[in-house]
Amino acid sequence: MSNPVISVRDLGKRYQLGGGGAHDTLRDQIAHGARALLRRLGGRADANDDSRAPEEFWALQDVSFEVQQGEVIGVIGRNGAGKSTLLKILSQITEPTTGEVRVRGRVASLLEVGTGFHPELSGRENIYLNGAILGMAKAEISRKFDEIVAFAEVEKFLDTPVKRYSSGMYVRLAFAVAAHLEPEILIVDEVLAVGDVQFQKKCLGKMQDVAAREGRTVLFVSHNMPAVLQLTSVAIVLEKGRVIFRGGPEEAVEVYTNAAASDSAVTFAVENAPRLYAGNFAAKFISLRFDRMVPIFSFGEDFRFFATVRAVENLPRMRFSMTIFTAGGTPVGSCFSKEADGIGPGEQAEIEVVLPNPRLAPGKYHCGVAVGRGDNRNGHVDFDIILDTLGFEVLPEVGEGGTVSTWVRGWGSTVFPELRQTILPSKG
Repeated sequence: MSNPVISVRDLGKRYQLGGGGAHDTLRDQIAHGARALLRRLGGRADANDDSRAPEEFWALQDVSFEVQQGEVIGVIGRNGAGKSTLLKILSQITEPTTGEVRVRGRVASLLEVGTGFHPELSGRENIYLNGAILGMAKAEISRKFDEIVAFAEVEKFLDTPVKRYSSGMYVRLAFAVAAHLEPEILIVDEVLAVGDVQFQKKCLGKMQDVAAREGRTVLFVSHNMPAVLQLTSVAIVLEKGRVIFRGGPEEAVEVYTNAAASDSAVTFAVENAPRLYAGNFAAKFISLRFDRMVPIFSFGEDFRFFATVRAVENLPRMRFSMTIFTAGGTPVGSCFSKEADGIGPGEQAEIEVVLPNPRLAPGKYHCGVAVGRGDNRNGHVDFDIILDTLGFEVLPEVGEGGTVSTWVRGWGSTVFPELRQTILPSKG
């Protein structure tokens, strides 16, 4: 029978918003006493003054799951879904309201910038402090010390108080300490997003090593879906404090994006967007949006957006054009729609625009869009051109058996169709 390193049963966490409510901590009691004193000094000693019914908010409800040794678990969900609350409970920073959590093994947590660091101590001193908190002997810490410093790339600032570190330096050192001081369980929140791209890749590689080579357990919270697909073997999707899915990362990402898409859409403000003033403004963009709250597309999925356009003049015919750019601003390609029926002066219409399977490589992109007439063969006139909008991300390709494809950015931004190879008959 399996013996999980983390066991969560019927976990719930309730907060009280406003009102009197319970005062569970010393800080709550002090604040409550101060408010009561101020009311009395102000002549408002009514006993009912602090008896407003507090609003209850359940950050987590009925959460149950197990984690086996060596598993890499992704925790995904929208902001406010309860991800960080769950990790704080697992890290024994916050007490649950209901249910129980059992954790076997030494836990290292990286939940927010500066967690576990004393700002007045130097980087060197904080390495030893964190090791001591994890229960390690000084000799163990010293054995890992040079490796930690080299990974964090903070050699020049090692004896500087960490309160003078940038957020990026803080994260580099904090992750290096958490990952190298040999905890049985490593818990990492979205804090890695603070670091630069190269360091993020370095951290992902280290977490893979921690799990695959050293058999340790990793819980990883991120909004970076490619990282979740690359790193995790199992993923949990949280929605409004409840687990709505637990399973393979590919299915989890699909559940997450579908849940977000069905709830609302992400809209891009265009009123003050940078424009190329080459158009005659016979029509103007009013809004641009995706049909999903999270601007993430699966590999091979049609690229679809919705444009609301208002005509200034009579437009018997109109068409759309678009250029897709990489995150670095390099054009990937451009495309035109055919001319279609237009709208009359003062009229406004929402138009669905679709680029079938653009075969974009995994990564982040944005668009330049235009509404006009004509085409690139017979000449065209643009009415309104927006240069930088519709930012989105493409996930890696997932093959049979859940295999996630790798893609090196140097290969380009387009995934061409599969090559064909044929052995020709011998002429001899």
